[in-house]
Amino acid sequence: MRIIVITGMSGSGKSTAVRALEDEGYYCIDNLPVRLFNRFVELIRKSGETFKGIVLVADIRGREFFKGYENTFRKIARAGQPVEILFFDALDDVLVRRFSETRRRHPADECCSVTEGIRIERERIAGLRQMATRVIDTSELNVHQLKDFVLRIVRGEEREAPFVIEIQSFGYRYGIPLESNIVMDVRFLPNPFFVPELKSRSGLDATVREYVLGTPLSVQFRSHFFPFIEMLLPAYSQEGKAYLTISIGCTGGRHRSVAMVEATAEHLRTRWPAVRTLHRDIEKGHE
Repeated sequence: MRIIVITGMSGSGKSTAVRALEDEGYYCIDNLPVRLFNRFVELIRKSGETFKGIVLVADIRGREFFKGYENTFRKIARAGQPVEILFFDALDDVLVRRFSETRRRHPADECCSVTEGIRIERERIAGLRQMATRVIDTSELNVHQLKDFVLRIVRGEEREAPFVIEIQSFGYRYGIPLESNIVMDVRFLPNPFFVPELKSRSGLDATVREYVLGTPLSVQFRSHFFPFIEMLLPAYSQEGKAYLTISIGCTGGRHRSVAMVEATAEHLRTRWPAVRTLHRDIEKGHE
């Protein structure tokens, strides 16, 4: 029976990883005290229930976890059950930004700032990071990419997976996606919002796409933009990145950016096998 420990920095995406593994058929339990790990593993083994494995989530919220976790993992391993430790991390400024967006209190915040809480947490779990089977940096991954990445790791498919290009539309009204590697503003293109028969439609509609993409300005833009992206993609791939996120924005994320994302994806798919599209704000309203 496979045993995976999910741990790491608060705000680094552990909850997202757990949800992905639950859907994959793993039995997940959050912040079980370390002294109960061995007993819990034995109970699951004797229960006769069929799981792909057990996922134990342990982090700084469980104060007792940091007392004796090394010995606990060694005992489980000596019993013939190797423990995989996936340590989730992200850059400090990314963690600060995530906490400010969710307005959550940092679990290590002992009457101090989020920045200080992150520093304290790093010190307390430094030993666990050294023990980790795998350290996963989520700084540049969105929720969908993180789920996919975690599943590829546990399935053993990571080396087989191609370089993934995700092209997403967004509305500047709702903010630039934080995971963006490349951002392009297409608010200079003609806006279907001001055309009565197109206003209620989206960039997925053929008529809207023709309106946005058919002007000389749009044609000229694509003649420069597409070669620019094609020049950058091999360089990003050679750097070892698993994902590249290209974000294309207009005012509301419903018309122009959606049409341009679809056109860009269609063009890139002729040379790159793993191109995905995401329309973040298409249902949030009209421009």
